[in-house]
Amino acid sequence: MDEEMVRERDARAYEAVHDAADFTELKRRYKNFVVPWTIAFMAWYLAYVACNNWARGFMSHKVVGHVNVALIFGLLQFVSTFVIAALYGRFANRKLDPLAHGLNAKYKRERRR
Repeated sequence: MDEEMVRERDARAYEAVHDAADFTELKRRYKNFVVPWTIAFMAWYLAYVACNNWARGFMSHKVVGHVNVALIFGLLQFVSTFVIAALYGRFANRKLDPLAHGLNAKYKRERRR
């Protein structure tokens, strides 16, 4: 098979997948998860930075020993990152992967044509 035929076959397969209703649904589900969680995380991060800049008295308040509010907020940034990653993994396994597997099978079928 020459290279041009392979490219045409691949292009047809990609177009078939792109035009599928499942692809649109996959993108919709992905955006519905990612956009709100990204906004929430960025708001939380910016609040942390803003508090470190303009609420130094609050952030320097000691909670236990030498542990202050700023340190706790900083550590919670890591915790929130891992929590969001775990939630995304669970969401992807349940809601995205079934659609993606179906689209992958469709792509392979179209490519064999």
